[in-house]
Amino acid sequence: MDDTPVDPRPSIGHYLFSVLVLALLWLLLAGSLATAELIAALAVGILVTSIAGPRLAVLSGVRLSPLAPWHLLRYLLTFLVALVAANVDMARRVLSPSLPLRPALIEVRTALRSSLGRMLLANSITLTPGTLAVDIRGDRILVHWVDCPPGTDLDRATAAISDAFERHIRGFLK
Repeated sequence: MDDTPVDPRPSIGHYLFSVLVLALLWLLLAGSLATAELIAALAVGILVTSIAGPRLAVLSGVRLSPLAPWHLLRYLLTFLVALVAANVDMARRVLSPSLPLRPALIEVRTALRSSLGRMLLANSITLTPGTLAVDIRGDRILVHWVDCPPGTDLDRATAAISDAFERHIRGFLK
């Protein structure tokens, strides 16, 4: 089985998603729901989406489902908790006189199929102190881990580093 992510052409739903997100962003920046702003937001959304059309293949990784916003919020909460915990852990290691570090390069496996999903997972790993995504090849992400327990295999590393993020990312990305 080929593990290379494939980003098929975006559907009309992905184009509508792009228009709506861009219009919402316009309205948030404008800070107004006046009729003129609504028309401008829609016009900007359509214009930018039509200009960026050939490059919207990355949006084909977005799951367009009613529960996707819920999964996105759960992912953001999980990421925030992991970010705070990892920062506290790294501060403890830096301030400890013995400096307990066991650095290693390990691989974690991902079931995410889209480029966007794999990129978000790798960025989540990188933004969490103590881990750094170095490379993505197929369904594997090479990670530099500051504190790798001895004898860690692929399954244990995947469970420790990426499972919590990936479980929620799968809800809104392929």
